[in-house]
Amino acid sequence: MTLGRTDIITHPAGEEDVVSSMRAPATNMAPSQQRNKGFSDISGMILHNAPCNSRMMHFDAAGFEQLTPKEQEILQDEILNASTRSGRRKTKSDVAAMMAQGLSGGRVARKKQISSADVITKFGYAPQLGYEDLRMAEAVVHHGTTREREASNISDMDFKQIIEEPLAKDVEEFVFNYVGLTSAEAAKRLEKYGKNELPEKVTPKWRLFINQFWAPMPIMIWIAILIEIAIQNFIDMFILLLIQFTNASISFYELNKAGNAVAALKSSLKPVATCKRDGEWNVVNATLLVPGDLVLLASGSAIPADCRVNSSELDVDQAALTGESLPVTFYKGDCCKMGSTVVRGEVNATIEFTGEDTFFGKTASLLQHRDEHSHLQKMLMRIMFILVSFSVTLCVISFVYLIVEGESLKTSLSHTIVLLVASIPLAIEIVTNTTLAIGSKSLSRHGAIVARLTAIEDLAGMSILCCDKTGTLTMNKMVLQEDKDIPVYSSGENQESVLVYAALAAKWKEPPRDALDRLTLGSVNMDLLVDYEQLDFLPFDPTTKRTEGHIVNTKTGSEFKTTKGAPHIILSLLSDSDMKEQVEADVERFGTIGIRSLAIAKMDLKDERNEWKMMGLLTFLDPPRKDTKQTIIDANKYGVNVKMITGDHLLIAKQTAEALAMGNMIFGSENLPLLDPVTKQKPADLGKTYGNLCLAADGFAQVFPEHKYLIVESLRELGHSVGMTGDGVNDAPALKRADVGIAVAGATDAARAAADIILTEEGLSTIIHGIIVAREIFSRISNFVTYRVRFCHLPHPDKLFFTTCQLTSNLCLSVRYRLHSS
Repeated sequence: MTLGRTDIITHPAGEEDVVSSMRAPATNMAPSQQRNKGFSDISGMILHNAPCNSRMMHFDAAGFEQLTPKEQEILQDEILNASTRSGRRKTKSDVAAMMAQGLSGGRVARKKQISSADVITKFGYAPQLGYEDLRMAEAVVHHGTTREREASNISDMDFKQIIEEPLAKDVEEFVFNYVGLTSAEAAKRLEKYGKNELPEKVTPKWRLFINQFWAPMPIMIWIAILIEIAIQNFIDMFILLLIQFTNASISFYELNKAGNAVAALKSSLKPVATCKRDGEWNVVNATLLVPGDLVLLASGSAIPADCRVNSSELDVDQAALTGESLPVTFYKGDCCKMGSTVVRGEVNATIEFTGEDTFFGKTASLLQHRDEHSHLQKMLMRIMFILVSFSVTLCVISFVYLIVEGESLKTSLSHTIVLLVASIPLAIEIVTNTTLAIGSKSLSRHGAIVARLTAIEDLAGMSILCCDKTGTLTMNKMVLQEDKDIPVYSSGENQESVLVYAALAAKWKEPPRDALDRLTLGSVNMDLLVDYEQLDFLPFDPTTKRTEGHIVNTKTGSEFKTTKGAPHIILSLLSDSDMKEQVEADVERFGTIGIRSLAIAKMDLKDERNEWKMMGLLTFLDPPRKDTKQTIIDANKYGVNVKMITGDHLLIAKQTAEALAMGNMIFGSENLPLLDPVTKQKPADLGKTYGNLCLAADGFAQVFPEHKYLIVESLRELGHSVGMTGDGVNDAPALKRADVGIAVAGATDAARAAADIILTEEGLSTIIHGIIVAREIFSRISNFVTYRVRFCHLPHPDKLFFTTCQLTSNLCLSVRYRLHSS
């Protein structure tokens, strides 16, 4: 394989995609067939004429593989180590070149073993289209249009397989069960796979409360309380107890107020399922289901585990997973997720994953990490450690001084305790929490509900904000492009008439079934459909991958058929090579800039030829919110770097990033790390190995939940304060792991429970208001703490020594004065 213009859909099995920062060499076509089509945007950044660093070998068009092994070793060493030797950070061009040769030391990133348990099918995902229009654009870039493929002996069937091949690669081979399991086989599988339940480690609330009394500051107060008891000073003892329990109660309340994300996941699960065992249908405990079981999914029933639809179709409400109120239609072979509910249809399904292997289970395992102290808590603990050290030192000096001066042990000890209690700001935690609580009300007026008070300080110091694209940066609504450049291929037609034909290929008198129906029926002028009657309708089927309507015009009596679907599916109905050539060129033109294409064709039934005729393309995209671009500019002005992390296609992510001026370093997920498949632990040296890549990137596309989790973790290991936005169950692990987890408006219960801040208004602008308010709040806390501790946290040893001597002298004088006065 030569380095340069490549396509992931043409790679042999197991071979990684290649990302190059050099000129692309010529393809293997004959000289007469070579096309100057530019570079493919497939599966990673291919940078044309990217600048070489001064310590890097010069790239040329010959390709990396044509270098000698020694030259390859030298080149890779230069790429990986130049920045380290020169004492600077890796630049974006370093990282792009680094991705071309693996991430470190010849180590190749593990290829993602895609499981259906990693993917959620949302309402916005149109099964008639999928991402096949974008894959067609990529394939045309690589293989050429119809005539160029004919010259290269690539048939239409081969071209279709190239477009649809990723689907076959992504989904594992699955064996459907149509007869059910025997009880003996089910018992064996139950022993092998375990029960169908989510793992959860629950710490009793009483233990959480007791833990609030075990920290440096509470321990000091306990010591003071014991001494007060020993000298029988019960008034001070009760005051100290009141302070102790007040601090503990506030901390426990904040800890208990934060939602339990795993409990939120489990609350949406149902305990029973209808399963076929030993040839009979029975209602069984859902925790006893095993992979391979045959279950019945009917209207109103909960889906008990991740399972594949055996046949027909099913409408499923996935609000608990995605937050979307509209149901999603599943067809034969599609995977329904545990926790969703059937709203229409009745089908048999085969269990694919149970327990911790389900989508819910994987999410729950990522949510089980140990809670950490916030930056504010760490700062207060550091201050308290310094103050306690000083206080103990000075009190010991005072105690010795009083004993030497001839005071009694009880008097000396009593005065020492008074000094110890007075020198430690016991109420500092109460004051900071009160300030944060007042500030949280101010944030709520800006549409941000605070679930964890210390998150206000983290929000004030946030340096990187990782954003989901759909619904946060964009409107989560497909919008048709109204442009004169939109192609129409039939004379006498225009964009409006093409839209009418698209609507006639749907059930326009019924609610929309998916995103494409909602797009067409929501955009068309319904008055233009009054004169049409639908005689027959061919719904979407995974084998045909298009919808078709048999229509009669009630005024003229003319009959015709109209169909809509992915461009390569509609083009397979045509016989006109010139038309195919033109359509493919247009799909490529739109697809390479991330704009989706839906093809519409028509057949006149009174025409004896009965041939399909191409009407036109409907192009659409999910546009950015109106305020998003300005919000990102404001965030950068305040020192917050916004990165896009999305499961959407790479080309769409690039188009969105370009529209929002977020940068062009958008990568796919091929070089991102994965959790260990057995231990579920993150890779060793995560930040050291992958941190520079995550830091240099402006965003990542086609990622899975564990990718989001590890991106956040790698940035945190570099010392950055990281924020993360999300709305679905798949975002919950990253929300919980981030320093500031932000659940956007309309988020699921699990996402809200995992988040630190919950937005009640759509878009990112609320976050920017939150950053400003949080910094004002933190400024107040900083001023109070600085005033309260004064010199006690000075970092230089000479200043510490001077301060110690000064405080000791003043202390001894004040003690002597007080004793003589009494």
